[in-house]
Amino acid sequence: MVTLVANSISQPSPPTSVPEVEGRATRTITGGALACEALLAAGVTTLFGYPGGAALPFYRELMRYPELHHVLVRHEQNAAHAADGYARTTGKVGVCVATSGPGATNLLTGLATAYMDCVPVVAVTGQVARAAIGTQAFQEVDVLGMVGPITKGAFQLHSAEEIPEVFARAFQLAAEGRPGPVLIDFPKDVQMASVEVADALPSLAPPASDPALSGAAEFALEQAAALLRTAERPVLIAGHGVAMANASGELLAFAEASGVPVGMTLLGLGSFPEAHPQCLGMVGMHGTVQANMAMHHADLVIGVGMRFDDRVVGRPKDFAPRAHIVHVDIDPKSFGRVVRADVPVLADARAALSGLTSLSEHRARPKWWRRLREWAAAHDGCGLVDGSCAPPHEAPTTPEVVRALRRVMGGSAVVVSDIGQHQMFIALHHGFARPNQMLTSGGLGTMGYGLPAALGVKSALPGRQVWAVVGDGGFQMSAAELSTLVASKLAVKVLVVNNQCLGMVRQWQELFYDNVYSHSLLPQPSFEALAKAHGCWATTVNRRDELETALREAALHPGPAVVDVRVPVEETVYPMVPAGSLPGEVRCVDDIDAAL
Repeated sequence: MVTLVANSISQPSPPTSVPEVEGRATRTITGGALACEALLAAGVTTLFGYPGGAALPFYRELMRYPELHHVLVRHEQNAAHAADGYARTTGKVGVCVATSGPGATNLLTGLATAYMDCVPVVAVTGQVARAAIGTQAFQEVDVLGMVGPITKGAFQLHSAEEIPEVFARAFQLAAEGRPGPVLIDFPKDVQMASVEVADALPSLAPPASDPALSGAAEFALEQAAALLRTAERPVLIAGHGVAMANASGELLAFAEASGVPVGMTLLGLGSFPEAHPQCLGMVGMHGTVQANMAMHHADLVIGVGMRFDDRVVGRPKDFAPRAHIVHVDIDPKSFGRVVRADVPVLADARAALSGLTSLSEHRARPKWWRRLREWAAAHDGCGLVDGSCAPPHEAPTTPEVVRALRRVMGGSAVVVSDIGQHQMFIALHHGFARPNQMLTSGGLGTMGYGLPAALGVKSALPGRQVWAVVGDGGFQMSAAELSTLVASKLAVKVLVVNNQCLGMVRQWQELFYDNVYSHSLLPQPSFEALAKAHGCWATTVNRRDELETALREAALHPGPAVVDVRVPVEETVYPMVPAGSLPGEVRCVDDIDAAL
């Protein structure tokens, strides 16, 4: 019988064995081949992986299924990140493969990244033969025990007959409800075993695209609409769940029908057009002044598809002290986990926003909008250095780099950001008009995510310009994937924002740790030489007057390209809400509170 470990998000029933096929032609294949067919039945076309001893029977069979395109990465963690980027881009379940032992453990950070950001991924890990499990055999680890807290569920196969049902259940579990990663542990002897199967496995039915509202959700939405009708200072915060539910159109319709201002979490950027007059920008630690002040002074906060995490709310018990809080989420465990939910709405974001639109009436609220505009005007350009009159021979600032990328690409590129100061500068100064135009690691904050995730995005969108914008620290964690880009003919463009240090670490050391820059200054190789050694086109930018030419040349190059841009070491990201402070305590310059 299959072994199953699942966390508290879902408690699936154990899968059953494949029923006998009567009166139909059957054939004998191996467990490895049956797994390939189970992947095809799930609609998989692309997978990212790295072979090893305990996965070799599967890899032998994989060569016989050309419909399954395998991208050979240079590190297993990057296989998980690539599957993550692929899933965020396509809305499908991403797939990664690794061998047992260190191959499986190297996936963990990538799976935790996907878990925190609700990304559907299925990981397939080789395992030692069943008889050796529990004996501390070579390259054996209890991967099921390890992934319990960072996956929706984990299965271990005990017979080849279980493969179709287990794979089907894993893909269903990854995609349903609050999406997330699922692991299938695949012992080597099960991969090699022979099994009788029918001519073809049935394709998996896609999940329902229009989930209906329950009676309880409809009642909760009526309560929310009643609060909105009387609210004088409402604000709506859109999170990643809006993009995952394909609900950006419904969000726009609700905002315009109600007249409510809209802020977005980091992962919600693009769910609402940032050029729209009702858009306040990003909320949270490095969010805009007007968005954070709106949350703090609101009398109604409507959070849709977001977690109210600590980087957004600051001190949970004091968050939005004068507001009712409406929380729309598909996961019931999210309600009250961080802040109170006066009106919890258990529903898909698209269905909930459609319901709210039908119940809403437009109100102008001129006093509230005047106050929001005053906050925005008082801090216009906060954290933005104007380089228009700066000497052309000096290094550009990171905001200048971000704006130059947007100009050169016309705002059309998919931007996959790594973690750090450049991530926040992108969120503040690029501007996004559609969901999933900016991808990044939000909940886990995983350095090294940007390049391999961009690899996954480009695999899904070969005709789209895809830029991985990375810091010099995160780039060094995954630069080996440049060889993957070259070998796989994936023309990802890599923009290295190079301040020669761990920028966000250095910023915190400056602001909160007495300017003690302990191990945050980062020696590095020549990234241009490194990229060329991998076979990429590359250049280095030291002056602001070289920047746009270099970006254009990279964009026009037919293959992968790396642009290493040197920026000032001492840059600091503002606005900033210091850790443990409230959104209303947002700061724009050192230790000066934003004016109310």
